[in-house]
Amino acid sequence: MRTIPAARFKAQCLRLLDEVAETGETIVVTKRGKPVARIEPAEKPPSLEGSVVYLVDDDELLFSTGEAWDVERE
Repeated sequence: MRTIPAARFKAQCLRLLDEVAETGETIVVTKRGKPVARIEPAEKPPSLEGSVVYLVDDDELLFSTGEAWDVERE
């Protein structure tokens, strides 16, 4: 675990956030030598694959209103 002073974190915030996301390493931010914050990678969200459930039959998914649709282009 690496520590950096708050002033350096302020100056390099975006780069340090990218670094934490890439490496997975936690950074402790200090103020006057005392820890005040910890920057650590966020957990990856769970996969949504397979989580959709259709409440209609396959033939109900697509339907026609029977009306013609005309698009005018300028």
